[in-house]
Amino acid sequence: MLTILTKPWARFLRLTWPLPAVFVWGAGWALFGGLLRWGLSFEWALGLASTLGMVASLLGSTWWRRLMMALGFPLSLLFTQAATLPAWVWLLPLLVLLLIYPLNAWRDAPLFPTPLAALKGLETLVLFAPGALILDAGCGLGDGLKALRGVYPQAHLQGLEWSWPLRAACALRCPWAQVRQGDIWQADWSGYDMVYLFQRPESMPRALAKAHAELKPGAWLVSLEFEATGFKPFAVLRTLADKPVWVYRMPSADPQL
Repeated sequence: MLTILTKPWARFLRLTWPLPAVFVWGAGWALFGGLLRWGLSFEWALGLASTLGMVASLLGSTWWRRLMMALGFPLSLLFTQAATLPAWVWLLPLLVLLLIYPLNAWRDAPLFPTPLAALKGLETLVLFAPGALILDAGCGLGDGLKALRGVYPQAHLQGLEWSWPLRAACALRCPWAQVRQGDIWQADWSGYDMVYLFQRPESMPRALAKAHAELKPGAWLVSLEFEATGFKPFAVLRTLADKPVWVYRMPSADPQL
């Protein structure tokens, strides 16, 4: 079912911007009007229509496009009915937004999915016995877990995600993985054979420091696209030209001279 649904979404997202946002805004207005005609209260109609936009925004290709897709409907409703609505009503879209994009998660990477083929070949560089424990730190909707499963089908995969809605969606998409809600920086990495992440460039020194402090000798830290400047990687995998995979082994990622 997910494969069937993914293809129309892929075609939708290839539309020239801002057509995806316009379609999402229109869908919000259509749902809002339909719910009112069915007798639902204004508050519930606003909340559900805003939720539709927030969920659809997860498919946006950049952070700002996701925000525009998510906020287009409630903001347009605000401008057309601002004089007739109580101020507290506008807290509803904000609450939905914060559920999907929690404030303390904004300092980490936005929702950028891992291409399915990005990790192909990693299994030839890093060998594991069946049952190895691998963490996708900041698993989002589960694309990284799917890529990891493609190269390590016999590993025990876990995902950690701060956003409750994203964690729930990831668990549905990846029922073969153990997906938990939590802060990747507060979680204990010591039991893992590998930690995979797709973060921001400025987060990588912090990630390497945490890996050095917690991962056991011989364990691995794998970063898609962004290197930890000042540390020597064990290897760099370039399956996709624009998305190198930086592979660090503990404790061999010594600072470069």
